[in-house]
Parts: sequence; C-alpha cells; structure tokens
Amino acid sequence: MKDRSKCKKQPISRRNFIQTTAVTAAGVTILPSNVIAGFGHKAPSDKLNIAGIGVGGMGYRNLVNMETENIVALCDVDWDYADRNAFKRWTRAKKYKDFRVMLDQQKDIDAVMVATPDHTHALPAVLAMRQGYHAYVQKPLTHSIYESRILAETAQKYGVATQMGNQGNSGEGIRQVCEWIWAGAIGEITHVDAWTNRPIWPQGLERPQKSKRVPKTLDWDLFIGPAPWRPYHPVYTPWNWRGWWDFGTGALGDMACHILDPVFKALKLEAPVSVQGSSSAVNLESAPNAEFVKYEFARRDNLPKVAMPEVSVHWYDGGLMPPRPEELEDGEQMGDNGGGCIFYGTKGKIMCGTYSKNPTLLPLKTMEGFNPPQKTLRRISNAMEGGHEQDWIRACKEDKKYRLEASSNFAYAGPLNEMVLLGVLAVRLQNLRRKLTWDHVNMRFTNIGRFEEMKILTKDNFEIINGDPKFNKDYKTLLALETANEWIRHNYRQGWEEI
Repeated sequence: MKDRSKCKKQPISRRNFIQTTAVTAAGVTILPSNVIAGFGHKAPSDKLNIAGIGVGGMGYRNLVNMETENIVALCDVDWDYADRNAFKRWTRAKKYKDFRVMLDQQKDIDAVMVATPDHTHALPAVLAMRQGYHAYVQKPLTHSIYESRILAETAQKYGVATQMGNQGNSGEGIRQVCEWIWAGAIGEITHVDAWTNRPIWPQGLERPQKSKRVPKTLDWDLFIGPAPWRPYHPVYTPWNWRGWWDFGTGALGDMACHILDPVFKALKLEAPVSVQGSSSAVNLESAPNAEFVKYEFARRDNLPKVAMPEVSVHWYDGGLMPPRPEELEDGEQMGDNGGGCIFYGTKGKIMCGTYSKNPTLLPLKTMEGFNPPQKTLRRISNAMEGGHEQDWIRACKEDKKYRLEASSNFAYAGPLNEMVLLGVLAVRLQNLRRKLTWDHVNMRFTNIGRFEEMKILTKDNFEIINGDPKFNKDYKTLLALETANEWIRHNYRQGWEEI
C-alpha cells in the first residue's frame, strides 16, 4: 500500500514518473525518447491505480477504455446494476457503495473516474482532487453552475490532470472545424444552429404518487445523495434519472457538451451575455419534452485571419429542428441521426454531426475543390474508441510542471459546462417571460427583481367527463430570484458536505 505523504515529498512518484516537455507544432506532439520507449511495455509500477465511481452504465465503458491501467476499486449504489458487467470484469477490485468511504479507506488510488447521475458528479470529484487524485468526470461536468466553477478551481489548485467525458473533443472533426474557421474559410460567423434527437428517455413527467419498495441491492439514500429526499420509485433509476431535475439536466445537459463543443471551441466563446428559453410544458419535477434556447455572445478578440463578432447560438431538441439551409439539396441530411450544428459565416457555411463528426462545407459539392488549411492542432488517435480516456491517462502520468493537459481538461470543460447549464436555467425560468442577462463574474442574473414571483406548473391532467374535456392544472408560486440562485448553487441535503 502506498504511503501518499511520502510520495508527495519525492521528486518522482509512481503517479508522476513521466517528466516530459511536450511541444505542439504543426499538429505533432513531440515527446522525449524515454517516454516513447515506455509505450506498450509498462511495468506494473508504471500503471495508474484507477477507482470507478458509478460503474453500471457509461462508467463501465469508460473503465474498459482505461484497462491499460489497474482498476483497483469499484463504487456504485446499485450492486445489481454494477454486477451486470463491471463487478464480473474486475473481480479483484474492492467494491463500495459510498464513494466517501472508498476515498477515506483506500489509499492506493491515483485517479478516479466519475460516471454517476449528474447531481453526484461534483462532490466525489472535488473530494478526490483534494487528496491529489486525478479526475475523469462524465458530461455534463456538474449539475449546477457553481459546482462547475468549483471543479475547475479545485483542479487548478491541486495540480491534477482532468478530463470531461465529451469524447468528441478529442476527435478529428472538432479540430477540422476549428482550423477551417480560424483560417477564414467561411468568413465571420454571426449565427450557429445546433440540435439533438434527445431525449430518448421519458420526460415531462410528474412525480409518482406512490412509492415502491427499494431493491435490496440498491442503497437509495446514497443514490439521493445531496439532492432533496424523495421516496424510491423505479421511474428514477437506472438511467431514467436524466429527465428529473433533481438528478439530471435533460436533453440539453446530456448532449450539448458534445454538440456545442465545436461551437464553444472554434468561436473562442466565453460566458453568454444573455440567454432565453422556451419549451413544451415544463414543471418543477421533470425536464420538458422539447426545448429551444437562444444564447447571445459578445464580440471576442479577432484572430489573425478572421474576426470574432457578436454571435447568436440556437439550440433545439425533442424533435425541434432549425430551418434547413438553402445549400442542402432535397433529401440531404442535416448533421447525422443524433444531431449536429451549422455555422453561418459571411462567406459560407460549415455543417457537422454529433460529436463534431464529418464536418463539411455547404453546399456539399464545394468540398470537391476545397483545399483544407494546414493542421495546427494536436491530434489524438481513436478518440471515440478510447483515445479520449487514454489522453487523460497520459496527462496523469506527466509531471505537472511539464504536463500537456488533456483535451477537455476542467479549465476548458468548466466554462463549456457553465454555458450549457445556463441554457437549462433559461428553460426552467421561462415563465419570467424575458431575455435573461447574465453576470458571469458574480454568477447571477441581473434582471430578476428581489421580490419578483413566478408560477411553475406542478400538475397537468386531462380527462373526458361526460363527453367534455376537462383540464386540471396546478401551479406553485415561487420567489424568482431565490429560486434562480438555488438552481445556480444548490443547497445540499443535510449530512452531505457542501463544496
């Protein structure tokens, strides 16, 4: 068992045994020969000890992509769900239900992978980073804007390697989109449309009236975690938690970290100055079935070959789609089956699919004579088949003095995640009937009155009585500013450490 206090005093430990000076030029990463020589020939002591937190779903796939290392601990609140794959695959790993117990008791951990529901992303990641552990966290990075900011600050403070699980960020497509736009291929971009086919799980739901008996293998109290308490019902987990506000962030939170990623990166975006949302019926409990969000961003510093003017970004989900560009011929698909985005420039348009895949100029035939600009960004091979996770593992092993950070490290992923979650808030606050202006520095909306109230739907029933339609809708009146501030920074349930 490793004595971590001693490791911190040594100039070279097992966790940072590789010291590199990485130089990125013309898209090529140059590494010292002692690093390259170790590839494919790692002794056991050269491997990270990785703990998985949330291993029944996407976390299992992440860990499979990390199997070049030692999987030493598995933590999941539902041991039946985790036993489908993870527990059977890594039989020698220690098993836990409470990540706090795991982080307190097991001292041979170097890094953690977090793939729990959204509402329990932040706390285990912060607790792990405070102990000097590297962190890989699934998207969306956090459940609240405040948590997102804390994760980025904590990663910087403790000098750990980090990565958000938006694997398209390591792919070829996002790099092509950036290089084409930065070379001025379509001129100045003033508008972007983005969309997804999500949700593909139930949304627009009301809380079940009756509870069910908790399965013996599920620790329901630990699943609830820092969220407000509610009785167990199978409609919440596994997997369906995405559609419930207390646990997930709906279709926008699920997919925008993928689909808006090339928009955020290529256009050098920062926090939006305003955001507004509309949707199908939205209630206090569950995300709506379909959403539209409009973001507005201020002008950014110009690049050598293209200016960065004010830009609006429109998001569509739940079957809503942006207008088809005139350059697409009848029958040609917008993006791909999962969604995509279109950049509207003063000299042309670029379209790509989900995860930034297969970018193309519009009309499609213009690609025949297109001479792509020189590759300037570092490439990561097999991004969607484990390269994203392996790039993080590489960063974990480099000394922090010389580390080349992973592609979607928290310094980048944190602000991207904040932008996404502002869209979620715009949808939830839409009954205020206005464009919400955002103060990024102070993390607050500036145009919500202190004593202003808003009504939010709590019940929406329809039935036929004696041949006549009857609508039964109930609303709850809330203080708008107080509610917005709670959604920006959650108050954790008693007994759970605030961050």
